[in-house]
Amino acid sequence: MTDRYGVIGHPIAHSRSPQIHQLFASQTRQDLSYEAFDIAPAELEDRVLELADEGLRGLNITVPHKTAVLELVNSLSERARRAGAVNTLLFHVDGSWHGDNTDGVGLLRDLAQNLGIAIADRRLLVLGAGGAARGILPELLAGAPASLVIANRTLLRARILAAEFGDLGPVTACGYGQCGDEPFDLVINATSAGLHGELPGFPATIIGPATTCYDLSYASGDTPFVAWARAQGAAAAHQGLGMLVEQAAESFFLWRRVRPDTQPVLAALRAALAAG
Repeated sequence: MTDRYGVIGHPIAHSRSPQIHQLFASQTRQDLSYEAFDIAPAELEDRVLELADEGLRGLNITVPHKTAVLELVNSLSERARRAGAVNTLLFHVDGSWHGDNTDGVGLLRDLAQNLGIAIADRRLLVLGAGGAARGILPELLAGAPASLVIANRTLLRARILAAEFGDLGPVTACGYGQCGDEPFDLVINATSAGLHGELPGFPATIIGPATTCYDLSYASGDTPFVAWARAQGAAAAHQGLGMLVEQAAESFFLWRRVRPDTQPVLAALRAALAAG
């Protein structure tokens, strides 16, 4: 019998998750199907209950439900608890629901395995102090950077986040205009501003000729942040398609206990994006 999985969000038509997981399933010879479900926030609890009752084995969770799902689960992984968000649901046979968050590990695997970018002993800057930043901070700090600075338009939000994760490593906070004059080794854009075609006032001083930049978002061409980073003379600028595939692979492993090869799937997605 084919096992069913899916992704929920609102909107969801743009999601690449069905394509990714069907490629994973074909590659690993897993008998499963994967669907996208558009669920409005007001319908979240009722619809997830319906999907569980229909026999789905698990769900991926995307915007705007990652935080709200916290209230529905019976248990949480430590990384989901620290992130304050869930992007993977496991429906157990005893009727309990377990929430996990694979965003951070997806980012680290893309950086380390796909791009060859080291974290240890490097100076890191994370732009933004919202949910996307929360999801990646535990894994970034676990990589033993020399320092990690959270920069945000509203300094108070950055300070609150830095204090919350301060037990995991050397993390501090600043406003966008207070990042100093020394370029960082790695700059990660965790804001959503680029999705709307604009960027906050990031200071050019954060970028130097040895700086690598990474945007959690992705697009068929350069994202606004990647284009900006290249214009500032960054050594390299990458977008988050690899993170998308790697976090999906971790979800797939949690569900199936089989780890897919991400490289052919990432190549297929890049080709699909290039083709429009």
